[in-house]
Amino acid sequence: MNTSTQPKPAKPYKGPSMEGFVASWYAKITKGEARAYRACADSVASRAVPGGEVLEIAPGPGYLAIELAKQGYRVSGIDISHSFVRIASENARAAGLDIAFRHGNASELPYADESFDFVVCRAAFKNFSDPVGALDEIHRVLRPGGKASIFDLRHESTREEVDMVVDDMHLSAVSSLWTKLTFRFFLLKNAYTHEALEDMVAQSRFGRCDVLTSGVEFDLRLAK
Repeated sequence: MNTSTQPKPAKPYKGPSMEGFVASWYAKITKGEARAYRACADSVASRAVPGGEVLEIAPGPGYLAIELAKQGYRVSGIDISHSFVRIASENARAAGLDIAFRHGNASELPYADESFDFVVCRAAFKNFSDPVGALDEIHRVLRPGGKASIFDLRHESTREEVDMVVDDMHLSAVSSLWTKLTFRFFLLKNAYTHEALEDMVAQSRFGRCDVLTSGVEFDLRLAK
């Protein structure tokens, strides 16, 4: 568990609760991003131990976890949203895969030390109230030599770049407008700059990192 002496935030995440209708809406609009989830899984596979134990933090509807399990990884997932735990579990069962999704906080992971070979988090890190605590917990649950990747939105992304990403999702007109507004007024506001990422990692047990960028996304690469 995270042993930081810093006061804990009142809420473990920023923004609205991803429960009920909101979680179902998110699961629906992101279901069509299969190509992006496969690319993310391939990126993880390029660094992870083949067939190893992988933890996904904040898996949401479980689409990335499912892609990783299809590639032979033993996958677990933890999410602060009860709705997402249910939705992800249902999606995994429908795909015929055994993935253990459970409810929990990224900065207080309910796993033993050195439990995983790889940890991944996609599109959620900017919403954590205690990002350094989450990094410390990732470090704790990784085995020696283990690695992690945090994929998320770049603060430097332009409005035009974000609009192109949303347009590529082929949403309805209403969902497209709502998603663009969410990016513009909430997600980009909370997104981290390259410098901020390096500063946070320097404060964590990892100490150092590599930050790769591609389009509107960064890949924060960590190693224990």
